[in-house]
Amino acid sequence: MKIAIASGKGGTGKTFVSTNLFWTAQHFGIPTTLIDCDAEEPNVREFLDGEEQLVEHVYQNVPHIDPEKCTFCGKCAEYCNYNAILFLPENRFIKVLSDLCHDCGACSYACEYEAVIEQKKQIGTVKIFDFDGFSHIIESRSEVGVYSPVSVIKKAIKEADPQHLILLDTPPGISCPFVATVEQADFIILVAEPTPFGLHDLKLSVSTLRQLQKPFGVIVNKSGLGNRAVYQWLDENKIPLLLEIPFDKDIARTYSEGKILSQENEAYRKIFQQVLNIMMHTHWS
Repeated sequence: MKIAIASGKGGTGKTFVSTNLFWTAQHFGIPTTLIDCDAEEPNVREFLDGEEQLVEHVYQNVPHIDPEKCTFCGKCAEYCNYNAILFLPENRFIKVLSDLCHDCGACSYACEYEAVIEQKKQIGTVKIFDFDGFSHIIESRSEVGVYSPVSVIKKAIKEADPQHLILLDTPPGISCPFVATVEQADFIILVAEPTPFGLHDLKLSVSTLRQLQKPFGVIVNKSGLGNRAVYQWLDENKIPLLLEIPFDKDIARTYSEGKILSQENEAYRKIFQQVLNIMMHTHWS
């Protein structure tokens, strides 16, 4: 089973929930892989470490156009859905904008004159760490300046052991990296704050997941902060509330020290175990 932990905005507590679910699952003997899919800013290993086992480099094919073979027909630019080819026919100028390229291969397919030459460019790394002998942590990390980390994220997910419970710590927002992560999941946990901004971004996330036809539930983090509008909206839309985590200084202190709440507090260990049971029951029922 793959469970994605997501949110419409940053700072809601995705990594907090992800790391606690991971620690709880492996504590109860469930082989688990936690994948940090926030490739632009991975931080899972600030809380969980392990012995490095494997480093995979991720490459992207970046096309280069040979001006001697190019007839400046513009067909490659026409086929490119990402506007990654700058074409000025009156000046007989054409250039690939590598930062916008998504390595889809459309320009190579379109060119009838073999003027498009693909060159490899490293866009990130995927590292696999062993955790306590039977669980894994996988970190995706894109290179600085890479426009889209989607290929790095997909590579990281592909490296997971399919026999494990797989937890996906997603990138914030609802853009391409978010979609590339949650589309792989069987169930999505949305972590939200009970504030006007939190509700606004929660609505965007829910709308996206409903279009993808994915089952999901919500964890409200920092409960007691803000107002009750989030809870009212969840009730009106019949969205399951999986857990409330209070706005508590002791919890914040534990997190700020890089510790796992479930490891430090047995009561929360049991609570996160109940959340895992609910999701696994939802998946198999």
